[in-house]
Formats: sequence, structure tokens, C-alpha cells
Amino acid sequence: MRILFYSQSPEWNGSARALAAAARGMSERGHNVTVVCPPESALEQHLEFGAYEVVSLSRILPWPFVALRLRTLLHDRFIQVVVVNGDREQLIAALAARLAERAAVLRRIATGQLLRYGPTVRLAFRFAPTGLLFSSEEDKRNAPPATLTRFAPAVVPLGVNAHAYDAIRPASRASIGAPGGTRLLVCVYDRSGRARAAAVLRVIGLLAPRHPELRLALVGAGSSDEDLRMHAAALRITGAVSFLGERDDYLSVLSVADLGWVVADGDTAVFALLDLLASRVPVLAERGTAAEQYVPDGIAGILLPRGEAPDIAAAVALLLGHDDRRAAMGGAGRARVSRDHSEQKMIDAFEAAATIASDRSRW
Repeated sequence: MRILFYSQSPEWNGSARALAAAARGMSERGHNVTVVCPPESALEQHLEFGAYEVVSLSRILPWPFVALRLRTLLHDRFIQVVVVNGDREQLIAALAARLAERAAVLRRIATGQLLRYGPTVRLAFRFAPTGLLFSSEEDKRNAPPATLTRFAPAVVPLGVNAHAYDAIRPASRASIGAPGGTRLLVCVYDRSGRARAAAVLRVIGLLAPRHPELRLALVGAGSSDEDLRMHAAALRITGAVSFLGERDDYLSVLSVADLGWVVADGDTAVFALLDLLASRVPVLAERGTAAEQYVPDGIAGILLPRGEAPDIAAAVALLLGHDDRRAAMGGAGRARVSRDHSEQKMIDAFEAAATIASDRSRW
């Protein structure tokens, strides 16, 4: 199969990571893979050159010009399927497929996202045969009727290779403000989780006077922003909090955590949950979020009530004080990822959806 992954995202986030993982997995299975992304973007820097072809395509050009350039790639490489994440990418890919007279489009819907059938999306569906990919059965059920799609919606759950985490070199705890003898809580953050991060800081503020050994490390896009630092200063816990920002050794930081708390959203949140579970780190996350699909409450972590800082603080303190319980939760989380959320299952589902989309008789 000849497949092209197209993204205009300049950032490295959960959706970009899902695209990169699918590209690598399909390439490893012998498919001819091309990845198109902005030059010098964070996504480009995370791609595995040599595993597949990587083509740079500017995101600042008017979309019809980008479509013309993409059309040339589709035609010259005999592409059968184009995979995209967003509305603009779908429109560009669909027009390119129409002009090249080849290729179906698979639009991936991020975890928890609802596809809105605005003018751009409706036009894209008219240009090319299109299918939708969801990351869970729940997202598929909650989606509006897919009346414009050519293929039945498919579920491609996110997954990771749990065994690969054993080879990760742990970060130095001292370098992230948690030297020996401390307890480290790592909070995975993105800018969608600012209110939830504020709740985390309030919990640390309640715990700090009685637990001077406790340290919090915030990691992820926006986690070093000034407003978070000011909030910590107002709570007088600056000395107990490290604001790490985005880090290339993100997984190394998670591997040394005693607890992990996820306040990110969407695909970024799901990968954070899977990363923590695969790293044998018990997970804290709010009820009513994607965590409910991945973290069995009381077994691999704790699902927390919203807005109850004293109750949450008590639960965190109890878990930090029981090494054996945390170890048991860590082992249970690793087993769950290996069994239910493997990268192999993700690639299997993606390959099946792409095979259907590549069949011209269905167009």
C-alpha cells in the first residue's frame, strides 16, 4: 500500500505523535510511506528519517497552492490513501486527491473532539472519498451521523509499545528539583489544562506544610508559563515545584516519578496516561475525562473528584505513604497497557482501515 501522512502542525502534541507512530508502524510492515509536514517543525524533528520518506511543505502558503503541490506528490508517488488530522489538512488533501484523480482520505478525529460539519469540511467531503477514524468506541458513538463519508467510521485506539519503556534511561532527580529522599509527583500539562493545573498546585499547597519531602514537576507545553509560576508563588510553594516546560527527555522524567498526574487534554492526555502506565507509575486524573477508559480506579491509579482539594490531598498523601500499594498499582498499569493498549493493536486497526480506503471499488 502507498500511503501519505499529511500534517500542518508546527507542534509536537498527541495528535502529531499518533500520526508519527502510525507512519512508523506502517513502514515497518512493508508499506510505502511518505510523511509531509512543515519544514523545521517540531513534528519534523521527531520523525524517523530513513524509516520513510519525509517531505517538507510550507504551511504559510494559501491552501490552494499547497493543494497543488500535494497533488504532485500524490500523482508522482501513486498514493492510494492520505491521512490527516485537522479541517484544513482535510480540505487540502481532498482537493489534491481530486486534482490527481487518485487517493482516498482518512480523517483522524482527536480523542474527545467532535467533528463539526462546517463549510470547509463539507467541501472536503465532496472533493474526495473520505473515511473517519476515531480513537475510541465512545468517541465514535458520540459523533454526529457520518452521512458524507464514503467508508464506515473506524476505531483506531491509541497504543504504545510497553516493552520499549524498559530501555529508557531515567532522568537525574536532582536535575528536576527532586533529590534523594524526596517524593516526586510529575504533572503532565498542556495549555488546555490550566484550570486543572491550578487545582494540582492547591493540593500541593495543602500538603507541603506536613510533607516537606514532596516535590512537584510540571512538564509539557506551557508548563513553564509565568502564570503558573505566579500561582505557585501565591501559594508559597515555589521551592517545591519545578516548571520543566517541553523536554526531549519527557519519558525519562516520567520514569523517576512516584506518582503521575495528567491534566492535559485530548490525544496528549491519552499518550500521557499510557506513558505513565507503561512506566509503572500510578496515575492520578479527574473523573469524567479520557482517563476513565484507561485507568481502572484503585487498581492502576486513582480517579479524583473535581474541585475537592482537601479530599484529593488526603488521597495523594495516603498513596505517597504506601510504597507497596504504589508498586502494585504500577505493575497493574503496565500489565493493562501491554494487554489492552498495545501499539500493535493500534497499527492493526489503522492498517485495516487504510486497506478498505485504498480499494478503488469503494470510491
